[in-house]
Amino acid sequence: MSGPMSLEPGGAEQDTLALRLAAPRPARRRPRWALDDTTLAIRLPRRGPDEEAVSELAAELADRIGPAVHPYEVAALLEAEGLSASLIKERYGHPNLFSLASALYARVPRTFPEPPAAADPWRPDTVRCLLRGLLFALPALAYLLTAPLWRVDRHAPVLIVAGVVSWAWGQALGHRAHLRLVAGRREAAGTLLSGSLLGAAVATGLASVPAGGGPVTVVAAAQSLYLAAAGVLLVLGRERLLLTALSPLIAGAAPLPWWEPGPVLRVGLPLLALLATLAAAGAVLRAGLAGPAAADGPRPRPVSSLPYGLFGLAAAVLVMLEGRRHPYAVIALTLSMGPAEWLLYRFRGWSVAALRVSATPAGFLLRSAAVLGLCLSGYLLLLLPAALLTGAGPAALLPLAAALWTALLLQAFGVAWPPAVICLLAAGGAGAVTWLDLPPGPAVLPLVCAVAAAGLAACAIHLLGRPSPHA
Repeated sequence: MSGPMSLEPGGAEQDTLALRLAAPRPARRRPRWALDDTTLAIRLPRRGPDEEAVSELAAELADRIGPAVHPYEVAALLEAEGLSASLIKERYGHPNLFSLASALYARVPRTFPEPPAAADPWRPDTVRCLLRGLLFALPALAYLLTAPLWRVDRHAPVLIVAGVVSWAWGQALGHRAHLRLVAGRREAAGTLLSGSLLGAAVATGLASVPAGGGPVTVVAAAQSLYLAAAGVLLVLGRERLLLTALSPLIAGAAPLPWWEPGPVLRVGLPLLALLATLAAAGAVLRAGLAGPAAADGPRPRPVSSLPYGLFGLAAAVLVMLEGRRHPYAVIALTLSMGPAEWLLYRFRGWSVAALRVSATPAGFLLRSAAVLGLCLSGYLLLLLPAALLTGAGPAALLPLAAALWTALLLQAFGVAWPPAVICLLAAGGAGAVTWLDLPPGPAVLPLVCAVAAAGLAACAIHLLGRPSPHA
């Protein structure tokens, strides 16, 4: 050697003693047969992805990978499954979690399943609705039992006045009691106790005017007390208790076609049903008043319940005018209040479903109108056989039923004044024509009810055909 050998890195020894790794040279055009100088270099083994294992994993997790919208969601899934970095490298041949996630995301097609259908918050209790309709009609058995003991021409006007006033008062009191239920059951019970006693007194006092202070005033007082007590039980959801209290009427009226009960039972059974209803209402109110008092808060103004009372007054007058000509049709109409309430719940539930599938306000308006038409036509078809069997005819009964149901629908959404005003105008017009014996005579009631039903339906489509009342 001619001189010392440098031991510094990067010196000349790099050309002689260094072990060089094979590295590819820059690509250049050369003949295919030319031998690449890297061919003779020693290569380390390189392991690629295990496609079969990755496919098995993709098949196993396909139902959870399909809904993913980004490989990062698949990475989070793999982490949740407990796949470690070493397992990913050894079993699947991928360098890291994100590489395996990207491969799985690419292998599994995208699937976006529909979310499960939400529960219907307005699903009706069918048995309860039918029971309420039955309870509305059962008190008529008292008149059937006592019919031989009173004269229709002298006593009916007194009972009609008491019934109309009690109906109107009960509608307003029921609305106010439901508002007080928001504060607590004790507050609602207090409202019902004072309101029902006052309502029975008002109804009896007004009925005493046509009675002239005669003994029929006692019957009007009994009727008013029953309606007040029954209203308490219905508002507080004690329908079965009311049915139990009315069982003496059912037991007395059932054998009437084959057995004459006599004056004592004809009077005693309705009186027993009245006392049982009063006792049941008193027990329920006492239990409600024993509950804890709610924190002091703003009380609803009485004027907020006024339109509900006015609608009750108008509805009572319209039904009374129909009952003068077709009393059995009115009984059928009363029984139909159960299915009517069921259809009110169905309208709300179907409207919510229509809102979920509607993309535009116009589309929801059309669907809402279709739901209204379906519910209303279903209710009228239910009453059609009753109208034919009772001799009232579809033209007499169905317009009244349509007006009442549509008004109740608007009230269910808190729209109180339009149905009250429209029904008051209809009742006032039909009542004036009937009592003054003006043309067109009896045909005025179906006519004004049809006009009222059309106006109420237009209000319902306009007000309820928007998404906001159903949100």
